[in-house]
Amino acid sequence: MSWPAELTSAKYISLETFRRDGTGVKTPVWFAELDGLLGVFTNGKSYKVKRLRRDSKVRVAACDLRGGVAEGAPWFDAEGTLVTDEALKERVYRALKAKYGWQMGLITLSATLSGRRKHWEVIAIERSSAEL
Repeated sequence: MSWPAELTSAKYISLETFRRDGTGVKTPVWFAELDGLLGVFTNGKSYKVKRLRRDSKVRVAACDLRGGVAEGAPWFDAEGTLVTDEALKERVYRALKAKYGWQMGLITLSATLSGRRKHWEVIAIERSSAEL
C-alpha cells in the first residue's frame, strides 16, 4: 500500500508508539520509503522498540527536526514490526543512505566506532488497511 507524497517527501516523520495505558509517545525519526513500507532505524534498546514489541499499532505524520507536526497535517494509522530479515535490513540501510547521504554515513561510522551499531534495529512501517 502506498503512502501519500506529503508524507514520503518529508525529511522526518513523527513515529507514535503506545504505552500500556494507551498514551502515545511521539519520536521524530529518519525514514525511507521502500516497496510500500517506511523503513526506520533505531537503537534496539530504546523504549520505542520495547513499546513496539508489545503493541505493533503506530501512527506517523510528517514533522520537523524536533518532532513538530504542522497544524492540520494528517496522521496515518499503521503497523510497525521489527525486521528480522537481514536482506531487508540492508535494503533499508541503503535507502536511508541514499536519502540522507553523508549524514547517514557519519552516523553509521560513529555508531560502528563506538559499538552502538550492533544494537541497531530496523522498523518496517506498513500503512493500516483501515486507513485506505
